[in-house]
Amino acid sequence: MYVHLGGNVVVPDDEIIAVFNIDVKTSKDTSEFLRIAEEEGFIVKISDDNIKSFVITERNKKSIIYISPISSYTIIKRALKYSE
Repeated sequence: MYVHLGGNVVVPDDEIIAVFNIDVKTSKDTSEFLRIAEEEGFIVKISDDNIKSFVITERNKKSIIYISPISSYTIIKRALKYSE
């Protein structure tokens, strides 16, 4: 099944590796990880407004990190709903 990540973006649930919350207190390591991923072209920003989470996926042995305006809790809930 597919999971809606925000905007017009949906991904197959079997491509999702991890879903993380982004908040004001994001760790230094997480910030560095996202900065490097953006520099290397792995980041897809769904929206520049109200960023709440990021989702790490893998398609054809290539990592794609989606920056989403939807909370990590909601994305996980959607993924679990479709897997039942």
